[in-house]
Amino acid sequence: MVPQSLRRWFVVHFIADMLAAIPLFVAPVQVLGWLGWTAVDPISTRLVAAALFGIGIESYLGRNASADAFRAMLNLKVIWSATAAIGVLWSQLEGGPMAGWGVFGIFAVFHVAWLRYRLGLRPTSA
Repeated sequence: MVPQSLRRWFVVHFIADMLAAIPLFVAPVQVLGWLGWTAVDPISTRLVAAALFGIGIESYLGRNASADAFRAMLNLKVIWSATAAIGVLWSQLEGGPMAGWGVFGIFAVFHVAWLRYRLGLRPTSA
């Protein structure tokens, strides 16, 4: 059984990912410049935006899926959010822009939410 709250979290995740992905994809240098990034690689930024599009849109498309599908999607979200949070934290400790702390916080909060739900979804009996 998939909790209704998890289904709602998937819609929230879709909205958050689209709010970040669209501007990063369309105007990476300008958007990150406003946030304090002094050196921006548009290709890398658009690759991050593409990952946000993929994960976010799948969150929306899969919001009514089975528990097995949610388990697989949550595995991806746990891995992505953990490695993203660690990578951003590492970069912040090396002197990243102040806005990077906000990015770290967003990924950390989503990681805790996804991990909590993933641990709560029990495998179905075969």
